[in-house]
Amino acid sequence: MNDHDSDTIRIQIKLTPKAARDAVSGWAEDEYGQPVLKCSVTAIPENGKANAALIKMLSKRLGIPKSAILLIKGDTSRIKTLDFQGINKNQFDQKIMGS
Repeated sequence: MNDHDSDTIRIQIKLTPKAARDAVSGWAEDEYGQPVLKCSVTAIPENGKANAALIKMLSKRLGIPKSAILLIKGDTSRIKTLDFQGINKNQFDQKIMGS
């Protein structure tokens, strides 16, 4: 996780589409030892449906608008980089595993 400023953070996410349920599974490390947030969605990875489901789930969990979550990298990859605006690292950490 990188803090760009106090109200925007960048997170890497490993997304599993076509899962049994929408969920945030917790933190893991990628092959370089960098933190990734493991998430799953029931949506299929077609025409951006899984990405939209991911953003909707994270928006609800974090209590921020969908428009405040930007897909920066990984549109067609399981590893995604997202920017979250209007939330700082401490708030993110408290809310993401809270529900």
